[in-house]
Amino acid sequence: MSKWKQGKRRSSRLSGVLDACKVQQSQKMALHENITKGPYDDKAAPSTSYTLIQDQPSSMPEKPILERILDILQSLRDRSQVEQLLQYIIEEPLEDADNKRSFKFPFIACEIFTCEIDVILRTLAEEGELMNLLFSFLEPNRPHSALLAGYFSKVVVCLMLWKTAPLMNYVQVHQDVFCQLVDLIGITSTIMEVLVRLVAADDHVYPNFSDVMQWLADSNLLEMIVDKLSPSCAPEVHANAAETLCAITRNVPSALATKLSSPRIFGHALEDSHSKSGLVNSLSVCILLLDPKRSAINSPLMYSFLNHNLCMSLQSL
Repeated sequence: MSKWKQGKRRSSRLSGVLDACKVQQSQKMALHENITKGPYDDKAAPSTSYTLIQDQPSSMPEKPILERILDILQSLRDRSQVEQLLQYIIEEPLEDADNKRSFKFPFIACEIFTCEIDVILRTLAEEGELMNLLFSFLEPNRPHSALLAGYFSKVVVCLMLWKTAPLMNYVQVHQDVFCQLVDLIGITSTIMEVLVRLVAADDHVYPNFSDVMQWLADSNLLEMIVDKLSPSCAPEVHANAAETLCAITRNVPSALATKLSSPRIFGHALEDSHSKSGLVNSLSVCILLLDPKRSAINSPLMYSFLNHNLCMSLQSL
């Protein structure tokens, strides 16, 4: 075959590849535009009765991939579908449940929420009953497996990033959420992550940062977290409580960090600690409080108090 014919064939193949790439790119752009433009037109949107969780019927007619994705999104934004997804995340499966119910469905439900699709998150964040269902996972009479705790935490963090105002409005009305989070702080680090993100977020997350921090400082949240350093708690509870307090300390200036630096709040954590785990984790917070670059302490008296307790605690180790 001549070099001229080989070059012509390569040019033809390259042209075909470029055309295919252009078509694929146009489909992606159209999909992004349809997903991000907001609520769909209910009259124009096709009606479907399937979800990503359920097996799609084999008799369903073939459609272009873009149209099928839009059908699924239209279906998943429905309130009943969001409720079903939440139930997969917060409800423990029965002992005789198959692997799909135990592992596959909760995983897919979590992935749907964390895809950060506005119409789905809006349905959840703006429905009080759905938010109640989500946070019912924290109720003390429910089982709290590490697997579902991880899925729950991912959904809450996603809401915090993309639906901050509705989430904080809900938490301010339902202040027992913080109590329940603190009580479950030792179950898994994912629960601690939710608490840390709520109490130690910076001003880029909360539009009314100072008001939120002041509201948290006026509550008894810090006292509840410091109490988790007591000898009666397990070592993993000590570690997660200390990590939460350190995150608050690093988040200066804030009303919550300033309150933590007062002797009344943190002083008894050093004085009353009789377990090695509680003492070591308390000292990690104390050392961070004494760091002049990160601490909210401005009082020489507080420096003297913490230095004294730090020396006494080190002698007891």
